[in-house]
Amino acid sequence: MKKIAHLLTKSSVLLVLLLPLQKTLANQEIEIDGLVIDRTLTRFGKDFNFYYSSYWREIPHTQGYNVIIHETVFPQAGTLLTLEINNQKIYRTHFGRRMSSVEDRAKQAILMTIDYLAKIKANELTGGNTREMDGY
Repeated sequence: MKKIAHLLTKSSVLLVLLLPLQKTLANQEIEIDGLVIDRTLTRFGKDFNFYYSSYWREIPHTQGYNVIIHETVFPQAGTLLTLEINNQKIYRTHFGRRMSSVEDRAKQAILMTIDYLAKIKANELTGGNTREMDGY
């Protein structure tokens, strides 16, 4: 019984010591950005994400921007891929049932991404409005 009371005393002292640390950690926000989030389902989508992500890693200054690649599958018709940056849709493409050049579409999407990011940076420098931009 004495061992249990001794352990409870030690753990409560440790809890009291760590409580201020927990409050300071809760006040600090951890932000992860520059991500490519894969929401694809098919081989076309996975391949597109592979190529696009490899190009995305090469772009400098992508902090603050998160990319989401959505895929909607239409049976007997193919898939629709939508690319969003910070909840702004900038690119859409359709893949039919037959194999088309996924790598070329990923290159086209990364060029649209670079253009979109350049417009955002230019608007930040000139004080323009970024809400009216739509990439497709």
